[in-house]
Amino acid sequence: MDRVTVHTLQAMKERGEPIVVLTAYDYPTALLVDQSGVDMILVGDSLGMVVHGFENTLPVTMDMMILHCQAVRRGVRRALIVGDMPFMSYQLSLEEAKRNAARFLAEGGADAVKLEGGQHMAETVRALVEIGIAVQGHIGLTPQSVSAFGGFKTQGRTVEAARHLLDDARALEEAGVFSIVLEAIPARLATLISRSVRVPTIGIGAGAGCDGQVLVTHDLLGLFDRFRPKFVKQYADLAGTMREAFERYRQDVRSRAFPAPEHEFSIPDEVWTEIEAEFGGGSPQE
Repeated sequence: MDRVTVHTLQAMKERGEPIVVLTAYDYPTALLVDQSGVDMILVGDSLGMVVHGFENTLPVTMDMMILHCQAVRRGVRRALIVGDMPFMSYQLSLEEAKRNAARFLAEGGADAVKLEGGQHMAETVRALVEIGIAVQGHIGLTPQSVSAFGGFKTQGRTVEAARHLLDDARALEEAGVFSIVLEAIPARLATLISRSVRVPTIGIGAGAGCDGQVLVTHDLLGLFDRFRPKFVKQYADLAGTMREAFERYRQDVRSRAFPAPEHEFSIPDEVWTEIEAEFGGGSPQE
């Protein structure tokens, strides 16, 4: 089974073959996602919300991201793993960006990193690519800038905003990204951007005209029900299934239906006879 590389993804774009991307944050999920045949696994800073319960992605740290990347790496044999650089891990200086990006590869086992921002991040992208780190860009709605956007809002809905996003995509391509995530962008504009750059685009809330699609696995499985973005298609209701299982377990324990004899370990009668004779069968001491 051949490993997916950035060259694999580029060839898929050129063939017109859609690229499949999902998130994973732990070993068992990564194992299943990889076995399903997806092309890329994003260890996203979305883990701050869907795993750690934060209100947004801003509190996520490098150490948290590295720990989750390590767990994902252990479960993956085929897919390309992208580590999401968290808030303020790459904005302060080029040296800081290089150091933290290198940690994703050296410590976390990621194959590439993702960072948010367009033209203003081109210099950072170029600096990372020059030292051999594969970089994925991310434009449109960039969650780390949600406060500046005034909330989770669709981007690129005016001529000026659309022009800015096109310029962002071209600047990132010129800087050397291997792909670009397009988030919360009108479908027609996302299609235009995808046709305007040579590198693959990965859409999330950006329509079917992108070269690939990504969803947060917890959204796809119905595990995160605090809110559901419009662009999410829910393929399962695991939250409901899990709640039902937990309730049945609670009822079985309360009624002493669990554990049943088939869940218990036995002891030979002759051994128990000796124990009972010595200790009185477990009766409380007088």
